[in-house]
Amino acid sequence: MPTTPEMSMDMTTVGDTGLLDTLQHEVALFARRAEQTRLGGVGQVRNSMDRAAYLLLNRLDKEGPMGVKALAASMGIDSSTVTRQVAPLVDTGLVKRTSHPEDGRAVVLQLSPRGQARLEEVRSSRRQLMAELTHDWEPDEREAFCGLLTRFNTALSSRMAAQGVPGPEAQPEA
Repeated sequence: MPTTPEMSMDMTTVGDTGLLDTLQHEVALFARRAEQTRLGGVGQVRNSMDRAAYLLLNRLDKEGPMGVKALAASMGIDSSTVTRQVAPLVDTGLVKRTSHPEDGRAVVLQLSPRGQARLEEVRSSRRQLMAELTHDWEPDEREAFCGLLTRFNTALSSRMAAQGVPGPEAQPEA
């Protein structure tokens, strides 16, 4: 059931404000810790990756080669942001710029073999970190956490979109 700002206010004034305070605090701690570690996984520092780079590489891997505008639209961010974020990925050889097969004037971005290998290295490291952090969780607890986190991210993205705020993509990413 969708909520309106009025319903949200009712929830915070009538509901358990202590629980909502705890939730906002835990989300803030999670954001700080995730940024501090970049959820880089385990092992050497080389297995960490900037969040923007990870999301861009992941999107190109999942959806295949595409232009800057299409990539920006699929991620819910501005084309200039994508252009700025892709530049170092091209410079380091993780992403290739090629001509569009049907329109040689247009540029298409695609994951390079080096980018594919680097992305898999980071994914593997992050999977290992997730396994370590949740090693004592039951499988249904992991599933419930993933479901709730996805639901939270979707609600946050929807709220941002309704306010006209460009933000990260609505689809969950690791």
